[in-house]
Amino acid sequence: MLIELASAPAAAGLFFLYIKDKYEKEPWKMLFLGLLFGLYTAAVVYACGTWLEVQMPHEETPLYTAFFSSAGVEETIKFAFLFLLIWGNRNFNEPLDGIVYGVFLSLGFAWVENIIYVTHPVLGGYETALTRAVLSVPGHGLFGVQMGYYLARAKYKKEKFHLLLAFFVPYLAHGLYNFFLLKKDGICWLLFAALEVWLWVSGLRKIKELQNISPFRQKKLG
Repeated sequence: MLIELASAPAAAGLFFLYIKDKYEKEPWKMLFLGLLFGLYTAAVVYACGTWLEVQMPHEETPLYTAFFSSAGVEETIKFAFLFLLIWGNRNFNEPLDGIVYGVFLSLGFAWVENIIYVTHPVLGGYETALTRAVLSVPGHGLFGVQMGYYLARAKYKKEKFHLLLAFFVPYLAHGLYNFFLLKKDGICWLLFAALEVWLWVSGLRKIKELQNISPFRQKKLG
């Protein structure tokens, strides 16, 4: 039952993005690869995190954990895998595809991470499953929206600076997201709520924006 609860929020996010990709659906093979790359990302993040702990012993502070061992490692590896997956791929043939694959990869990662947390003998359980279903898994999906959006801008608007933003924006959002949660004080809860609202509003707007400039839109509507 816990594994089903851990999987449900990721499945819901994947289904949501599949529906939003309404003008030119991605091949099932590529969607599966996006998800698979996310699963591989989780393994690489774990290996890198373990190696860094050995090479750089440190005290776990909210700042270090949020911006280095969590967001730093995870978003760097997710960006590398996403770039390798789609940048030169012929299926990346409309801007929204950047967000679709960004979310599929991010939620593949979140799916594995969520199962590990929810089934943990000490940290896991139904309360953990509920909390992560509301916060952690959607958070990873929203970071994937930002990464995919700026990757699409870099490719289709020829704005190469957006390659930097494709990493930096989700990294900063992820770092702040974790930092505010780890600090657990009144001001940080307010800042977290503001960040959460921004991620949802900005993410939905970016999806709509890239839907509207799809080269397949007029063909589908007409």
